Amino acid sequence: MSHSGKINSEGGLSTLADRFKKSLKYDHKRNDNDNNGDVNKPDFRDLGSPVSPLRPNAVATSSRSSSSSSSSSGSFSGRNDQNPVPKKSDSGSTTTNSGELSGPGRNSPTFSGRVKKQPVTRSSDSGGSQMTYSGGGSVSSPPANALPAGNICPSGKILKADVSVGRSSRPDVLGTGRGHYGHGSIMRGGGSVKFDGGSGSGGAGNSRGGELGGKGGMCGDGEDMKRLGNEEYKRGHFSEALSFYDRAIAILPENAACHYNKAAALIGLKRLGMAVRECEEVLRLDPGYVRAHHRLGSLYLCLGQVENARRHICFTGIQPDPIELQNLQAVEKHVSKCTIARRIGDWKVVLKEADAAIASGAAASPQLFACRAEALLKLRQYADAELSISNSPKVGTSSLSCSQTKFFGMLSEAYVLLVCSQIDMSMGRFDSAVTSVEKAAQIDPQSAEVSTLLNNVRAVARARTRGNDLFKSERFTEATAAYGEGLRLNPSSSVLYCNRAACWYKLGQWERSIDDCNQALDIQPNYTKALLRRAASNSKLERWVEAVRDYEVLRKELPNDNDVAEALFHAQVGLKKSRGEEVHNMKFGGDVELVSGLDQFRAAISSPSASVVHFKSASDLQCNQISPFVDSLCSRYPSINFLKVDVRDSPAIANAENVKLVPTFKIYKNGSRIKEMICPSQEVLESSVRHYSF
Repeated sequence: MSHSGKINSEGGLSTLADRFKKSLKYDHKRNDNDNNGDVNKPDFRDLGSPVSPLRPNAVATSSRSSSSSSSSSGSFSGRNDQNPVPKKSDSGSTTTNSGELSGPGRNSPTFSGRVKKQPVTRSSDSGGSQMTYSGGGSVSSPPANALPAGNICPSGKILKADVSVGRSSRPDVLGTGRGHYGHGSIMRGGGSVKFDGGSGSGGAGNSRGGELGGKGGMCGDGEDMKRLGNEEYKRGHFSEALSFYDRAIAILPENAACHYNKAAALIGLKRLGMAVRECEEVLRLDPGYVRAHHRLGSLYLCLGQVENARRHICFTGIQPDPIELQNLQAVEKHVSKCTIARRIGDWKVVLKEADAAIASGAAASPQLFACRAEALLKLRQYADAELSISNSPKVGTSSLSCSQTKFFGMLSEAYVLLVCSQIDMSMGRFDSAVTSVEKAAQIDPQSAEVSTLLNNVRAVARARTRGNDLFKSERFTEATAAYGEGLRLNPSSSVLYCNRAACWYKLGQWERSIDDCNQALDIQPNYTKALLRRAASNSKLERWVEAVRDYEVLRKELPNDNDVAEALFHAQVGLKKSRGEEVHNMKFGGDVELVSGLDQFRAAISSPSASVVHFKSASDLQCNQISPFVDSLCSRYPSINFLKVDVRDSPAIANAENVKLVPTFKIYKNGSRIKEMICPSQEVLESSVRHYSF
């Protein structure tokens, strides 16, 4: 892997959901419909039958004429063959996480459609007897020919209602015993049905088991919200899915499946820290939730939290996924080697092993990206170090498990801040460096490494402040000593090198000034002040080639800085003199010179420096449009002589130079024409001017 420092965390985060989909396939034969479950997706198992069958013990007939009459009239006998027996989960409980989506064979499918409320009556051999339910409510027997769609028909069969995808509706449930189909009576997952004196308000129940929540009729609404969230998730609309899951959780706060599905949406949105918290909430509600253990283990592995990942991937009683286990072992191996190499200061190995750990599955680990940045910083690859730390994933993990995990002997979050402080210090961001390391010390006050860096950063900041005060007092020798003390404590501070270079320049020690500027530019290649001081020192030493090169870079960076333009002009003149070229009649700046006579024109273009002549006409629109741009070129390229000739006012010059069209631009040097442009664009004109400047 390249050590350029350009690993992009967005790539790792953007493919996390795909990685889950490819690798997190588990075969849980002990769970009814989990055999083909993808732990990165919400549970889509409640997209089965739209109506929940009654549990066998939920019906007690108040009067029976006979088994034959009962069967012929469609009454319910309450025998156990009406419903399949739910299988036991790994924990031995018969509850099946009813908040999940149930497939065929589940005894608690989610309701999908809406049935119009209407009174239901029924005649039977016993003269219209009612069926009484365990919750205390009752439903009048429907007429023999009444077959309400989406509900239980007289024959005991289940008719599927017409389900409209994306339609927000309450689930189809039986009423509260007032003779019609209402909401909030039939519960899922085997929970007992509770009534409040026939008022329709459910008692407090465990929504994980499918019982009615604290508000009457709201359980069905929560299931609807979860179902709509599942549909949005399948379309890839993670934000919309998250909104529906949040609404479902507000109604069913104890429903583990809602939290589990919400974690999937958060992964799709790359909010891994929040996904971790949701998975932990799932396991708080249901410690034996197998798929939640797998998902949480995969999240921790991606975040580089190998100890936490192993605790869930290898959870007692769960068969670990071979691919996930292999990734975990690879990350553990590389992190271990990285720790040993960092301890002995072998930063090349640290960088190599950190890259390998990221490639092995920890693609969203802020600590490993910080580790890369620290190694690059120690290897004096400063730009790459800052790029690595800026690309560090911002996952925002604040769960207890993550926050208490250690990395290189200190708490994980403290280590990231420690590296940030070192990089801020090298880039001269002293205030940010102090703030970062102070936060690290608050997070992990017991870390000796954090405490050492805190004292170091504060001492460097004090040295810089003292040096600046001495420089302002023109006590340059003492200022160099103060900056030197700061560099002794932190030899990678570009600002301290540049400030000391300014002191050497004031003291006339230009060689030492150049050396310190080189050090600063090695850390920060685009450090403008260091370039200025190096160019000025080279000019003092009459190293014109080096001075012109730096000033040309600065001219591009600071196009409107007149001081830089003048310094570049004088450096260019010095360079020409050093080559033995004639430099008389050369001046800096000025406006575009108007030429009206032929003799004046010939004298002007005989200059050894390049002369750009703008042949124009005051009445021509295109000439008037480009004239302001020529004026701007005159100030930006002071080494070029800019002239203008009005062909109507000076026909002799136009005839001598054979100018037929305007605007025409000609470039002269030592009296000879070297380039001609007719009606050029601004880009073409500036490119030619730049080419013929010094």
